[in-house]
Amino acid sequence: MTENITISHEIAAVLRDEILRQQFRCGERFPSERDLAVRFNASRGAVREALSQLELLGLIRILPGGTRVQAIDSASIAVLGPLMAMDDMPDPVLVDQFLQTFGALTSLTARTAINRADAKQLILLEEMVVELAQQLSDFEAMQPKWREFLQTMETVADNLVVRLIGNDLKAQFVEQMMKLGVKPEVEKKTLEQLLSSLQQSLANGDGDRAASAMQTHFDEVRLAVSEAMNSELMTPELTNAKPGNSKLANDRAEDLQRETV
Repeated sequence: MTENITISHEIAAVLRDEILRQQFRCGERFPSERDLAVRFNASRGAVREALSQLELLGLIRILPGGTRVQAIDSASIAVLGPLMAMDDMPDPVLVDQFLQTFGALTSLTARTAINRADAKQLILLEEMVVELAQQLSDFEAMQPKWREFLQTMETVADNLVVRLIGNDLKAQFVEQMMKLGVKPEVEKKTLEQLLSSLQQSLANGDGDRAASAMQTHFDEVRLAVSEAMNSELMTPELTNAKPGNSKLANDRAEDLQRETV
């Protein structure tokens, strides 16, 4: 990677975060290449490349009359990771929206996989559910098996669009949550009910039941994650780290809690 490209990525990251923090209003004229080159002490070529990266993210639009800032909700899904990394703790509402969306995708995948699966694939999925049930007492230990089960369902469902969206969501969400050490406590009874429903769904080839079970499970996970994040937000370290950001996160956490009650 050349020095010019490295500098352009650094410039793009700074400007991306400023846009995500809404330091520029939607529709506002963005600083010119010349002004940005002076600000970052960089060549106009590096600045031009940085602006191209921001345009690919959907955060700006480069026009003949100048560059304009775009609405964040018109950006690509690639900004999800940076959005979640903005503060000490991700926006609880954003996290909940991720889980809601990922739950819907997983529910769709379960329905499609079971309805499409042949006898051999159904047996394989049943065996995997049995293995998951044997590890119910150790939630951490069952995670690799759980991911393997979901990946197998994705393969059987063979929906490329869903897989690509899911891959992008997981890549950006899971990394952030792991860094923060947020560990939701999902009740063993909830997992037992999910696995029991999946076993019966596979035995009967009932994709609708599997989809319903997945949706119910993710609703429980959303609540568990919300509680875990609220607990993290109350820690002295986060409360004192960035007062403005912590207040915003707390306000949104309270809003989320009201929505889920």
